[in-house]
Amino acid sequence: MIEVGLRVLAVVVAFLTLPLIVGQTEHKVMAHMQGRLGPMYAGAFHGWAQLIADGVKFVQKEDLTPDAADRPVFRVAPIVALLPYLVALLFIPLGPADRLVGQPLDVGLFAVLAVVGVGVVAVLMAAWSSANKYSLLGGLRAAAQLLGYELPFVLAAASVAMAAGTLSLPGIVAAWRPWWLLWQLPALVVFFVAGLAEIRRPPFDMPIADSELVFGYLTEYTGLRFAFFLLAEYVGIVVISALTTVLFLGGWRGPDPAAFGWLWTLLKVFAVSFVIIWLRVAYPRLREDQLQRLCWLGLVPVALGQLVLTAVVRVS
Repeated sequence: MIEVGLRVLAVVVAFLTLPLIVGQTEHKVMAHMQGRLGPMYAGAFHGWAQLIADGVKFVQKEDLTPDAADRPVFRVAPIVALLPYLVALLFIPLGPADRLVGQPLDVGLFAVLAVVGVGVVAVLMAAWSSANKYSLLGGLRAAAQLLGYELPFVLAAASVAMAAGTLSLPGIVAAWRPWWLLWQLPALVVFFVAGLAEIRRPPFDMPIADSELVFGYLTEYTGLRFAFFLLAEYVGIVVISALTTVLFLGGWRGPDPAAFGWLWTLLKVFAVSFVIIWLRVAYPRLREDQLQRLCWLGLVPVALGQLVLTAVVRVS
């Protein structure tokens, strides 16, 4: 019981620290790529205090609730946005030992995909309860986007599970072989792109679309409630990066995995997170018709084809 409690505590610490590191990294990477040096001045040594300055700013902002809002739903939506990612982190292994996963589960992949899909509920709660037409439009966009991209997201993960012969995340890493990088490459691309859409990261940020919808479903949120949604976005980056690492990049596999497996996992997670940040800077936002066309005419057929190929290889 004590060991389980320590593992859960470690997951909570990771939940509170890794997203902040990703957020700090995004500030620095975007500042360099876009030539805006503002985030470099808050504190010496390359602006180390920028994250602290952002936190102080959110705490100082006035916490407002619209008069016409559904207050209970409006206030609980940020918590609903955060909790699924905390649960997902419980099942993602850092290393080969049982103590390096919060809760070992034979159907860990199924559990993670199930809880990650709850994110759309939080978005709809925030959009509907805000009593704002721009928020509602953003929420409807999010629902169409997340429900559509859930299909290729799950199909790509199912291809890897079929190849490994298990739904256990540690079991998938144990079955992983380097040549999977070629065999499962289409599934990797589909999973990564659909994952970006799941967490509403650019170029799939149409539910926010500040040039069209003010700030979409987040328009009426201020202060710490807005900070919770922002934290949920960064936790989502960590979860999607960790799933990509475990399913397609070998997880803890590397030199001396017994001793340094957790290090290889974290390095791969931060490498994938960097790619997610880079895409935000490099690519413009898609239109809604482009988003749906990419999903139904691009990702879904590729994911189905990869699933059939994997089934044929497994049977033969």
